[in-house]
Amino acid sequence: GSLGVCHVRFGKAMRGGPPRRRAVATVFPWAAGVLEEYLTVVRPQFPGSAGPAVWLTERGNRISTRSVDDRFARWRAAAGLPADLSVHCLRHSYVSHLIEDGVDPLFVQQQVGHSWASTTATYTTVGADAKNRMLTAALAAVLHAVAGTEDR
Repeated sequence: GSLGVCHVRFGKAMRGGPPRRRAVATVFPWAAGVLEEYLTVVRPQFPGSAGPAVWLTERGNRISTRSVDDRFARWRAAAGLPADLSVHCLRHSYVSHLIEDGVDPLFVQQQVGHSWASTTATYTTVGADAKNRMLTAALAAVLHAVAGTEDR
């Protein structure tokens, strides 16, 4: 639908530079539906919902970075998660999940607005399940090739 791409007005900045605009594709199957539900069901309940800001406070103002950090800290504590986790960790998780799902690394780099692939690589932590899936697929390909059952 109309939510295939989210235009980020104040994206993460380069060091010392202003925030950068970019377009981010809603690549996870559930992302567009969640965003659509927020925009049609939740956001209209806030004062000021006719304005251009997507994420609003209960008073109808644009939500601040500080407010997001504070709420994340409360939810993190309530969930019993380590205090060193931050909202920025969600960005790292996003990158890692895309890589684990087999998304092209160049696309991932562009999604998060990195100029260098090495920066994206530092964000990536591949979990044990993903490693096992990759190893199984690689071994299966070798075994099929050795056994002569390679797809032709």
